[in-house]
Amino acid sequence: MDDSGGGAARAVKDCLAGSVGGVAQVLAGQPFDTVKVRLQTQPDVYRGTVDAVRKTLQSDGPGGFYKGTTTPLVGVGLCVSIQFLVMEYMKRTFARVNGAPALTPAQLYVAGATAGVANSVVSGPVEHIRVRLQVQTAGAAAPQYRGPLDCIRQIYRAHGLRGIYRGQAPTVLRELNGYGMYFLAYEALVQRTVEATGRPRAEIPSALVCAYGAAAGFAMWLTSYPIDVVKSRMQTDGFGPARAYAGSADCVRKILARDGVRGLFRGLTPCLLRAAPANAATFVGFELALRALG
Repeated sequence: MDDSGGGAARAVKDCLAGSVGGVAQVLAGQPFDTVKVRLQTQPDVYRGTVDAVRKTLQSDGPGGFYKGTTTPLVGVGLCVSIQFLVMEYMKRTFARVNGAPALTPAQLYVAGATAGVANSVVSGPVEHIRVRLQVQTAGAAAPQYRGPLDCIRQIYRAHGLRGIYRGQAPTVLRELNGYGMYFLAYEALVQRTVEATGRPRAEIPSALVCAYGAAAGFAMWLTSYPIDVVKSRMQTDGFGPARAYAGSADCVRKILARDGVRGLFRGLTPCLLRAAPANAATFVGFELALRALG
């Protein structure tokens, strides 16, 4: 009974700390994400990162970089809570199996991949709504969606839950490998620091947590970015007869036919620029919140 209560209390702390990390991630990374999505999904409109920034400022002003932020502020907080809840549970499970807190690289990858797949149930629809709002510009005569709730309502009315989960297959694949690499990189660096210094995790300086979080972000995106491009294209595609892609494989084929391999890496620059501040903020928010919660 006591163990169960302790486990439940730990899970609540992991969720709360994850929410703090998620909010920090959105506030730090949303402008970069908006540019990334516009480059991924509108190759005929923007010539590159600088052009996308300039045109976004011209059409929407500074606020344009935070289009679709309401959905991720709520959704990403929940997503990051799920990530850390599952990751911490998996770490404790593997530690019991090992009889020691240190995990092998394979165990860290599996723990992160499991967290990513669990997270995809929420991240899929959250990102779907976000990217549809991000590609709308203020200059459009009649924007299709007036906001997150209107976007959800229109898609659900016309296409049901399946429409809300558009692009879920590449989302699951990206989350599986992406978060496997993400948590492997971060936790391996933390473990090495604990072993080298003999100091507990809670005493790792925030500057190192920032650096390790940035490294985790690079590990995730450098190994999963093409999958993210396919996900974004699928999620901003039309419905019914207006649909450009029959599925993920067709999307990959058409991107390669039009732009070659380079097309699968379009928008990588703002993504990598975002990776450092957004993921540093995520892990600092999580670690500091966890320490404050005891």
